[in-house]
Amino acid sequence: MKISYNWLRQFLKVNRTPEETGELLTDLGLEVEGIHEFQSVKGSLRGIVVGEVLTCEQHPNADRLKITTVNLGNGEPVQIVCGAPNVAAGQKVPVATVGTTLYDEKGTPWEIKKSKIRGESSHGMICAEDELGLGQSHEGIMVMDPALEPGTPAASLFEIEDDHVFEIGLTPNRADAMSHWGVARDLKAGLIQQGEQQELITPSVSSFHVDSRSRKVPVKITKPELAPRYCGVTVTGVEISESPGWLQNRLKAIGITPKNNVVDVTNYVMHELGQPLHAFDADRISGNEIIVQTLPAGTKFTTLDEVERELHEEDLMICDAEKPLAIAGVFGGIGSGVTSGTTNLFIESAYFNPVTVRKTAKRHGLNTDASFRYERGIDPNITEYALKRAVLLIQELAGGSVSSDIDDYYPKKVEDFPVFLTFEKINSLVGQNLSKETIKSILASLEIRVNNVTETGMGLTIPSYRVDVKREADVIEEILRVYGYNNIEFGDKINASVANSTRFEDYKLQNLIAGQLVGQGFFETMANSLTSPAYLGLSELLKEEHAVKMLNPLSQDLSVLRQSLLFSGLEAVSYNLNRKRADLKFFEFGKTYHNFGNGREEQKHLSVFLSGNRKRETWTHAVQRSEFFYLKGVINSILERLGIRDLKTSPVKNDIFSEGISFSFNNAKLVEFGVIKKKILKNFDIGQEVLFADFNWDQVVETSKNQLNKFKEISKFQAVRRDFALLLDNSVQFEEIYDIAFKTEKVLLKDVNLFDVYEGANLPEGKKSYAVSFILLDEKKTLTDKQIDKIMNKLQQNLEKQLGAELR
Repeated sequence: MKISYNWLRQFLKVNRTPEETGELLTDLGLEVEGIHEFQSVKGSLRGIVVGEVLTCEQHPNADRLKITTVNLGNGEPVQIVCGAPNVAAGQKVPVATVGTTLYDEKGTPWEIKKSKIRGESSHGMICAEDELGLGQSHEGIMVMDPALEPGTPAASLFEIEDDHVFEIGLTPNRADAMSHWGVARDLKAGLIQQGEQQELITPSVSSFHVDSRSRKVPVKITKPELAPRYCGVTVTGVEISESPGWLQNRLKAIGITPKNNVVDVTNYVMHELGQPLHAFDADRISGNEIIVQTLPAGTKFTTLDEVERELHEEDLMICDAEKPLAIAGVFGGIGSGVTSGTTNLFIESAYFNPVTVRKTAKRHGLNTDASFRYERGIDPNITEYALKRAVLLIQELAGGSVSSDIDDYYPKKVEDFPVFLTFEKINSLVGQNLSKETIKSILASLEIRVNNVTETGMGLTIPSYRVDVKREADVIEEILRVYGYNNIEFGDKINASVANSTRFEDYKLQNLIAGQLVGQGFFETMANSLTSPAYLGLSELLKEEHAVKMLNPLSQDLSVLRQSLLFSGLEAVSYNLNRKRADLKFFEFGKTYHNFGNGREEQKHLSVFLSGNRKRETWTHAVQRSEFFYLKGVINSILERLGIRDLKTSPVKNDIFSEGISFSFNNAKLVEFGVIKKKILKNFDIGQEVLFADFNWDQVVETSKNQLNKFKEISKFQAVRRDFALLLDNSVQFEEIYDIAFKTEKVLLKDVNLFDVYEGANLPEGKKSYAVSFILLDEKKTLTDKQIDKIMNKLQQNLEKQLGAELR
């Protein structure tokens, strides 16, 4: 939000520099993010003075140049060579003296220097109005009032505005500060706290009066809950023209382009007082009445930007007897605004329901100065005052007469809000004892009325414009920001309590696994929980009826809460691939959201994504792709780090994985992982293989609590390894071999490992070869060859019998 320093000084007599004022505003909670200079005329006419042309003669070496002598009011006249066809002796003209900086049409500076033009010296420049930034004409030099004294600074003759503009990062709760008046109120409180007595200078509307009652426009409100207050008045006989310089400068300083005197006044009052206004051409109001209502869904309406929009049944509209005129609190219509031919006005000043305005603005993708204020909550009790202020300014600049009483619809007044403030609570939250007089002084400077004071606290009345101050804590925050956070003293000691927590706290396990994954080369991502409803159609696992939908979405692409971490992760993968980062290792801790029949449910998940190569290519490492078994190893390392072993493996068949498996513990599924199907990747323009793992993190944490880490001494007896090369059907899985082996020998068999797989030439059709190792160990004695052979023979028999295996 932009705030003009000069404009602020219309409300307060500030004797501080803009920088000092900005620091105070920041301390008050209105953070000044930057201060920049504004000049209504680039350079502010510095170095430009009135000169009197004493003589004007033809240049001896150029047909189109003249040699002039000019009195600059400071002694000896100077010689200036001029090429303007209209220069003549006796004229008073603007002269850029030597050393003056002028600016071209692109804003590029250039300096006036002593020079020779076709052999004749020139000590300055007689200027045209476009060269000074005072107009567009370049037909000749600018001829000034002959009564002016030579040497008079040109800046004193024109409405030149030098200003400083504050860029304020306004927080959404500070609706009261969305105007120069509101910022001045805060600044006044800060200055009083620092010992400067200040009075807020408010514009007077005492001269407002009704000239006649010849043009009344009745107002009908059909939705009073959406328009709690609505004021309107008619002004006839106005003349539309360009605004005066002072008004244009005020608007230009805060980034608003002037349009005409009436529209500029409505913008001026909105930024001055914080009350949006709208001026209608009264002659274009059919039926001579205003109806505030909603219209059927699908109604067409063209706004001022010439865009035809389709209305929602909840959009509040300003209508006449035949058609809609404006979207209430958001944007005007193209057929009812003020034009150069407008002579009669109906001016609206209203308080619309903030939620209604916000929803309407979001639905139509509009963000206007009016909606910015309405949707945060303006002061409903200045509606009539702001209207009178605007009418008086319009009469001053455009003429006209007030042709009706103010029609003020305000059936239920918004009252000021009572709060009881305890001294104990103040001292507890602030951490320092503030005197009662200091508290009362701050409250008074904030226009918070103290009704009564007791031993324990104060009864207060909060003004209606402070929509964010409703609780005792809110009042204390107001006191603290005016008192100054920097003025709170630090204590000599810090009190803290030590919380008792177990090593299985979610955040501890999360940090543990995150650290492990980062050590393995992964990057953590954080995605928005809001996502696009279009993703619901990419998998049968995502159900439309389970979607948690936003009532007031920021956009259609962020209108539902995600049911899976998969698609937000693929967005990150696609983003990186599009920027030539092909080797990706991501993980994310996040929540999914479901709307089940018995209520809404949040579930925490850990997602892991792999794509491209495992490591960056170097001369010491051959390129290795991130493939299924590498992902499986990462998953095993996560679960083993949490003490979870003895997992059951099951195949996963769904429309996400082209091949995948799941790990379960005691019938509780912990993780699913595999290779994502190409048809899903195609929706994200991903052309390379992506592997994905989805941990049910809540279940993983719960399972880890019941796992005990067991430690035992390393056996002093040596383990024995034996290998089988098995010829198997293609359908046989290693898990089957693993299970048969441990069922065959439960005591001495310690490990079974698949260390080679071969499929191809020299094997019968439909067959594959597995190389499997078996580790045998007796903790009490050395194994004999007889024992080993007996176990291996039994293993061979069971594998042949149950799987049809053959030894190669």
